Amino acid sequence: MELPPLISGTLIKRYKRFLADIQLDSGEVITAHCVNPGAMMGLIEPGNKVWLSKSDNPKRKLAFSWELVEVDGTLIGIHTGLPNKLAEEAISAGRIPELAGYAGMRREVKYGKNSRIDILLEDDARPLTYVEVKNVHLMREPGLAEFPDSVTARGAKHLEELGDMAEQGHRAVMLYVVQYPGTSSFKIAGDIDPTYAQGLEKARNRGVEALCYGCDISLDAIELTHQLSFAD
Repeated sequence: MELPPLISGTLIKRYKRFLADIQLDSGEVITAHCVNPGAMMGLIEPGNKVWLSKSDNPKRKLAFSWELVEVDGTLIGIHTGLPNKLAEEAISAGRIPELAGYAGMRREVKYGKNSRIDILLEDDARPLTYVEVKNVHLMREPGLAEFPDSVTARGAKHLEELGDMAEQGHRAVMLYVVQYPGTSSFKIAGDIDPTYAQGLEKARNRGVEALCYGCDISLDAIELTHQLSFAD
C-alpha cells in the first residue's frame, strides 16, 4: 500500500489518546490526529522522529495525521486504520495463503451484536469466512510482537462473536497485522489484558483460527509480507 507524501517532525507529546503535538522540521509546532486508541507503549517518547500525512480537506479540524514513528532506526506504523486495508490488499494478491482463492470479499459487513466484521470472504464452494483484523505495534522484547498494548473490551467482544460464527458452521479468523518490522514471533500480552488472553484461548477452542503477519515499512509504502509464528 503506497503512503501519501509524508512530512517529518519531532514528537513533543501525545495526549488525550488521539492528539499529538509535533514540531515539524520547519520549526512549526502543530497538533496532529493520532489514529490510535492504545497505550502506544515504547513509541511515544518525546524526541522521537515521526512522519505525518496532511489532508487538504478544509472540513477537517486537524489537517495532519500521525502515520509512522522511528524507534532505534526502525519505522513503525501507528495508524490503526491501515491494517484492514493492508489485509485486504494482501488477500487480493494471494500473500495470505490461508485466505486465498475466495471468489468475493466485502468490508465492514454487519454481523453479531451490533458489530461489523472487518473482512467477509465469500465463495460458493466454501463456508463464509469472517476475518477480524487487529493492529499490532507493541514490542517489549527484541523480535517479539505482542497484542494488546492496553485493555480492550471491544477486542474481547469481537472474539466472542467470532466464536459464535464458528459454532454456526462458518469459518472465523482472527488476523493480527504487525506494523513493527524486525519481528519474528508473536504472543498475546496476557499480563496487560488477561481477559483478552482468556478470550482468545476460548475462541480458539470454539473453532476460531488465529493468524499473524508482519509488514515491511518504508517512507513510501507499507506492505504485509510474511507470516509470524506464535510464541509459547
